[in-house]
Amino acid sequence: MIIGMSEPEVLPATAQDRESVVATVVAAFDRDPAFRYFFDSDDFTAQAATFAGYLFDKRVSRGTVWMVGQAQAVSLWDGPASDGPLPSLDLPAAVLARLDAYRDAVHGVIPQTPHWYLGVLATHPGHAGKRLGRAVMRAGLDRAAADALPAYLETTNPGNVELYRRSGWEVARAIDSGPVPIWVMKNKAVA
Repeated sequence: MIIGMSEPEVLPATAQDRESVVATVVAAFDRDPAFRYFFDSDDFTAQAATFAGYLFDKRVSRGTVWMVGQAQAVSLWDGPASDGPLPSLDLPAAVLARLDAYRDAVHGVIPQTPHWYLGVLATHPGHAGKRLGRAVMRAGLDRAAADALPAYLETTNPGNVELYRRSGWEVARAIDSGPVPIWVMKNKAVA
């Protein structure tokens, strides 16, 4: 811990935080290899925002979206129980096909046993380097530890692999047969 710096307050997001959370996710993933692959370049921002809203909507009522401040950093987790209907995702068919293929590749290598899944970890670029991402990630890791379950995530950004390693994650599987490389990681400190 850095002397003189206190831990940021991490709170569960509410439906009223949707716009701020979506804006942070879109800004943080502007250059992400997966987002750039999924969404059409001529409509990137709108499609990325639609997808980020979908990810938020499917998790917020479960209490598995955490944020710092006005969503300067956010984490969107899936817990071991996935109940209720999913919100609709209004995107072009080609985009939905790319998202489905990616999801199938990732979920094909994550064990089917109960676990926590970090679907999105995003820090707004204007707040990067302040360890806010680690703080919001910790909220989901604490829930996984309380449930005595492992935690998984995936990244397509090679620079994130080392960043996650320094936060206690290890590569469980690498997938390099698709249009973007994918690293599926498991948290070493949980279960």
